[in-house]
Amino acid sequence: MTSHATAPVRWARCIAGGTRRTAVLWLPWLLRPIPGGRHDRPARMPRHAIASPTTSPYRWVMLGVLWFAYLGFGMVNASIAPLITPVCEELGLSRSAMGIALGTWAAVYIAASIPMGALLDRIGTRKGLAIGILLIAFSGVARAVAVDFFSLAAAVSVFGLGGPLLSVGAPKLIAQWFDAKERGTAVGFYMTGPFIGTAFALSSANSLFMPLYDNSWRLTIFSYAVVAIAAGVAWYFAAREPQDAAGAHGGTHKHAGLQDFKRLLRVPVIRTILLIALAGFMFNHATASWLAEILRSRGMDATGAGYWASVPTLVGILSSLTIPRFATAERRVVILRSMYGLLFVAALLLAFGNMAAIQTGLVMFGIARIMGPIAMLVLMDAPRVDARNMGAATGMYFTIGEVGGMIGPTVIGIAADVAGNFDAGILLLAGLAAYLFCMTFVLQKALARAASGSPPAA
Repeated sequence: MTSHATAPVRWARCIAGGTRRTAVLWLPWLLRPIPGGRHDRPARMPRHAIASPTTSPYRWVMLGVLWFAYLGFGMVNASIAPLITPVCEELGLSRSAMGIALGTWAAVYIAASIPMGALLDRIGTRKGLAIGILLIAFSGVARAVAVDFFSLAAAVSVFGLGGPLLSVGAPKLIAQWFDAKERGTAVGFYMTGPFIGTAFALSSANSLFMPLYDNSWRLTIFSYAVVAIAAGVAWYFAAREPQDAAGAHGGTHKHAGLQDFKRLLRVPVIRTILLIALAGFMFNHATASWLAEILRSRGMDATGAGYWASVPTLVGILSSLTIPRFATAERRVVILRSMYGLLFVAALLLAFGNMAAIQTGLVMFGIARIMGPIAMLVLMDAPRVDARNMGAATGMYFTIGEVGGMIGPTVIGIAADVAGNFDAGILLLAGLAAYLFCMTFVLQKALARAASGSPPAA
């Protein structure tokens, strides 16, 4: 019976029943671990950890709050675009100044993607995504209270800090919570969040919120920020960390560092995906920035151009919900090749087709919008990429991609100024699509080499 008494009780009994010398002789027994005591119990799982996440029904809750976060991401990102005229008038900004202010987040995003990816690998998706959502919400609120160019540019630049944590954290979360068969469906679902958020902000700003708030652009932008705040609250209460990841972040687990980036860059599959990301982001950002103006140059009025420019986004929602579920490992390259083929044909229709052909091309653009998430799935399953260094890998992906995202709109604008029309710019888009189509053969070869066990090139 006494063997289960606590150490202080045993010590007191020994002192009471014998000499101090006896107590000293018994000291090893007094201080031994007590059977059933707290030292013999296994370490408790962290309160926010989930065991076996890929089979837990809770993975769908995680996917839901991630989608909610991306909804707020899309709304805040697009919050100023439909309100440029009243914002410029009140703050006294030229369109050039507004363009610079709106572009600050991309520059910050490029610089922050790799460091934020490393940070995410260190602190985990639960904390990392929480910080990202908080920064995005703060950016939305700060935009609503901006008073001049500098405060507006600073508010927009904060988005460039929060954006990478969400962009990099989402694939890492999918890799942790979903097995390979479900990842395509999961990626396709959460990617509808920014599409819907962007479409809602663009369509509701002037038709719903401006009339509701007596033409106050500040309250309109704040309304979109509230959605991001609500997403942050939902994430705080609902988000969990997988048990193995929670233990790693709290222990001596080795996190991704500079050497991880070097090792990842030695993998041919990863290098090929980064080159694809560069051209893919160039194409996407160029069309997102100039598509409405291109359509106007093809004979549409401003209203019609705005409507048809939104068609790729709306079609992209449907493609995000359907195509990724078929993107198993053996089909991904074929799907990418098909998407890039659609882009090439759509660009040619935009350049040389009649109005019906142009509208068909816009639908093709929308179907191919899913090309980025499919490329991300290839990266997630690339050699040497796992949940531990997923942040580093996707950080490189978005860093290289956003460099292309900055180059694309600029090159199209310069080409339009030099040529006096958008013909050269559209042909450049067709050239990018052809390059992406050809790169799928390089990717296929790299994947085949990795599957055969050939060592990656140094």
